[in-house]
Amino acid sequence: MILKGSRSQKGITGFETAIVLIAFVVVASVFAFTILSAGVFSSEANKQTIHAGLKETRTRLRQAGSAFAFSRYFGSTQALHKIVFIAQNSVAGEAVDLTPPYSADDSGTDPDIVIGADAASIVSYADENQRLSDVPWSAVFIGSNNGDLLLEDGEKAEVTVWLMDRITGISADSLNSIAYMDGSSANGGGVAGLTASDALVVKSTRFVIEMTPQVGSHLTIQRSVPPGLSAVMNLN
Repeated sequence: MILKGSRSQKGITGFETAIVLIAFVVVASVFAFTILSAGVFSSEANKQTIHAGLKETRTRLRQAGSAFAFSRYFGSTQALHKIVFIAQNSVAGEAVDLTPPYSADDSGTDPDIVIGADAASIVSYADENQRLSDVPWSAVFIGSNNGDLLLEDGEKAEVTVWLMDRITGISADSLNSIAYMDGSSANGGGVAGLTASDALVVKSTRFVIEMTPQVGSHLTIQRSVPPGLSAVMNLN
């Protein structure tokens, strides 16, 4: 009887050991699958991050040539009303959407709001007196281009940053040839430039313009207004 009991106990112990081993194998398999899945997900996430970084790097605006400032008269005070520069894409870079929110036609008051324009790029202006996070700008492609509004490799666009309204019916050297952007339809309809609560941009003013595309790094232009103003000034 004692020997039979001993054999029964050994049989139960072996069965339980098998169950434990099977459970261990199952748990180890699940754990291994989880680790592999996490590794695959991490690799995919890293791959997407790398691709996004490469696209960010390849999408870059840069200035070509000089920047110019234009001044007219607000009342009897001569002040800047627009700044013009040439933008181009980096070599073999991704296309940059330069759909302009404003246009200019040298008629009535410039700039004019482009109705329905979906501008992807933003231009900001700052000097020692103020910062405007979204100022009006217009763009005209120059030289060889394919006719769309995407700035691609080898193309150039003349970008005009508008700080004030230009009243085209008044000659450039006359008083009151520029005005604040008060939002009225007679003055272009925009209020994103300088208003009555802002400071005029006059001689010796240091300023920074940043053009930020939807994707990619921004273009920064830092300049100083000359101590003596003229109608057109090369800022380089």
